Amino acid sequence: MTEALATRSLNVDLLARELGNWRTSSRSGPAYHGLADAIRLLIVDGRLPVGARIPSERALSEALRVSRTTVTAAYTQLREDGYLNARRGARSTTALPLTPTPALRPVTATANLAAATLAAPASVTARAFTEAADMVAPYLQEIGIELTGVPPLRAAIAERYCARGLPTDVDEIMVTTGALHAISLILATYTQPDDRVLVEQPTYHGALAAMASRGLRPVPVAMAPDGWELDAVEAAIRQLAPELAYLIPDNQNPTGMTMPVGDRARLARIISETKTRTIIDETITDMWLDEQVPPPLATEMTSRPDLVMTVGSMSKSFWGGLRIGWIRAERSTLATIATLRPAIDMGTPIVEQLAAARLLAADEEVLPERRDILRSRRALLLRLLAEHLPEWQPVPGKGGMSVWVRLPAPMSSALSAAASRMGLEIPPGPRFGVDGTLERFIRVPYTLPDAQLVEAIELLARAWRSVTGLTAPEPATVVV
Repeated sequence: MTEALATRSLNVDLLARELGNWRTSSRSGPAYHGLADAIRLLIVDGRLPVGARIPSERALSEALRVSRTTVTAAYTQLREDGYLNARRGARSTTALPLTPTPALRPVTATANLAAATLAAPASVTARAFTEAADMVAPYLQEIGIELTGVPPLRAAIAERYCARGLPTDVDEIMVTTGALHAISLILATYTQPDDRVLVEQPTYHGALAAMASRGLRPVPVAMAPDGWELDAVEAAIRQLAPELAYLIPDNQNPTGMTMPVGDRARLARIISETKTRTIIDETITDMWLDEQVPPPLATEMTSRPDLVMTVGSMSKSFWGGLRIGWIRAERSTLATIATLRPAIDMGTPIVEQLAAARLLAADEEVLPERRDILRSRRALLLRLLAEHLPEWQPVPGKGGMSVWVRLPAPMSSALSAAASRMGLEIPPGPRFGVDGTLERFIRVPYTLPDAQLVEAIELLARAWRSVTGLTAPEPATVVV
């Protein structure tokens, strides 16, 4: 593939739309300063992918209705600051300046905002494992290797999809050892090192790590403030022809946003027309808080159902310690994955599968209460942020288990390092993106019990003040 084909080009109209009212930042100085600052922040925030060709000076000046001299000066400033790489005989590409990674002192964590998951519903989970122990006897007469999963669990998963409007047969389910294992199996089956995989930006960091371990190249498409930018998704797919796409349309991790029905129909058309094999991650589908999620995206794939592989898991809905996930796909797709699977693992433990089947049978007993817990803790977190960190801007999501927060300055990695030194673990924003962007964002889960959440946010506020030099706001009482 030639370099021209291998490098992504930024659409000038999409860039102009992303820049918005950039002129407001140039009122106290030259216009090119405001334009350069606006483009720089789009790169830092991950709204523009690193390594993409920028529009020509003439094209951008016409789109923004400014002089070409203004665009030329802005591009020059960005090159000098390290946010554009000059390329002889071709347009410059977006970049991030190289900065040293701060050294961290090992500290025992006293609070943890790294994991977005709840403790198990103890009594129901204990009962499920007791019933599973009673059910395991027939399996002891066999070798105990189930590459696709035990029938009771596959039937329970298939029934859940049918209830959500997606007719599913037992043979269209493969049980895996967690959702990340399911994603890894698909990547191992359908990709080779150096292949491209289209991803949202931000996205689930575990999936990015799985791609990195296989030597894959994520192609990031930035989430808009109110959801998915499908024009950009389609442009990236048509320009770069990724081998796979990985998307989280329900309670997206980390933003908590859910894709509307109309956008799902359009995304399904894009997938079908471009013949792009796509992983749909439904790990957090059950954790809707403000309104129930639409039917699975696979219901829209009437013409090419073979292109979508839906991944689910027990970890967010029930318990992170129950490492049970699954793939819902066409029989031929699962047969292909099953052929490869013995080279990776020999199946998922049977007792855990049987316990998962019992828990799925009790979902109406468990899930409403867990959503209530999350609603209460989300409200507490938002009050705490308003009290301790009023300048932070939470992104409005309608579900999930965390809040994606926009910081006043690109200091997410410094904040994470400072918090770690104080005993609070919280991953920086760039962990959820590609190429070191998203420094102006951080993910804050609301899954800790109330007292622990209060302690964690107080530590987080201390860490923020330590890296910004700000003083603490006047104290206020938070009722828990």
